[in-house]
Amino acid sequence: MVMQLVAPRLMLMGGGSVAKLAEVLAQLGLSRPLVVTDPFMVSSGMVERALSPLRAAGLSFAVFSDTVPDPTDTVIEAGVAVLKSGSYDCLVGFGGGSPMDTAKAMAILAAAPPGTHIRAFKVPAAANTGAVPVICVPTTAGTGSEATRFTVITDTTSDEKMLIAGLGALPLAAVVDHELTFSLPARITADTGIDSLTHALEAFVSKRANAVSDDYARSAMRLIAPNLRRVWADPADATAREAMMRGATLAGLAFSNASVALVHGMSRPVGAHFHVPHGLSNAMLLPAVTAFGLEEGRARYAEAARVMGVATEQEGDQSAAQRLVEELRALNHDLQVPTPAGWGIDADKWNGLLPTMAQQALASGSPGNNPRVPDADQIVALYREAYGR
Repeated sequence: MVMQLVAPRLMLMGGGSVAKLAEVLAQLGLSRPLVVTDPFMVSSGMVERALSPLRAAGLSFAVFSDTVPDPTDTVIEAGVAVLKSGSYDCLVGFGGGSPMDTAKAMAILAAAPPGTHIRAFKVPAAANTGAVPVICVPTTAGTGSEATRFTVITDTTSDEKMLIAGLGALPLAAVVDHELTFSLPARITADTGIDSLTHALEAFVSKRANAVSDDYARSAMRLIAPNLRRVWADPADATAREAMMRGATLAGLAFSNASVALVHGMSRPVGAHFHVPHGLSNAMLLPAVTAFGLEEGRARYAEAARVMGVATEQEGDQSAAQRLVEELRALNHDLQVPTPAGWGIDADKWNGLLPTMAQQALASGSPGNNPRVPDADQIVALYREAYGR
């Protein structure tokens, strides 16, 4: 079996590694970065963790901080204008998934002919070219964007969260420093943590999984499952924070090489239409979607349960798979994950958008990777189940 595998050329991991950002750029022959981040990273001073080593090394850099929680086509266009206005030789995405995804999309769009809209690159198109390399520095243990060939951008004309995939979205390097996550609020810690668990689980059950993506996924689940509740309960638990950060990156490598499945396909429209943070919308859907695929994917889900430590090695597949669903429901309860109803989404608006969301989910292609592939009516039913009362 021939497997195609992609990963960043260089990955620096460990506490304090962000201090070596300038050294990473030097290794790659880069010296004029445009740092892409968000307003909070600037106002809180967190971005100085990346800028200080650049300044100390005497590098010429600038900051683009007009990113938004769900990156939009308009923000990408504004970022490309800034990129083209200077002589930058790389982009540094510093922050959560949004700044990193913004930097990736900026590189892709900047390489396209003038007047091109970013929607030209949504799947099934292949976005294999970037104008400049991207270096990612994640500040959450969740999206795994620092290790993936994907970016997700909202089309403001249709409120569609577009999946964009290709080598142009693959970072050249990543600096993964768990010490950047110590100050995360509990809600973000929980949502990004479940996001990373979803990445690992979906990569593992994906129809596009391979032996190497399985290795990444298993390692990620072993790290994330026992540590997610620990970082929720004690944000200063350095050992758990490090495990979560490493797990999130490994989960990113897993789904970058195996793709995600139905949870992500359904999650993107929820985020686009109701502005629910991506990790939270994944968490809202994960138990119901896992239960939906249990029959067809039982052996895989059972193995995942054993890897996560929620089922024993001696337990049969049917029991182990059911334990996985029970654990995902318990995790949502323990981490206080609200339902869409509990989050405040109006029932009439939710129900009115279900046909549109189902079609957008299917159009992303991700549901086709699920062990059990749904039709539009089944997706609508799952949305209704997840909504809550």
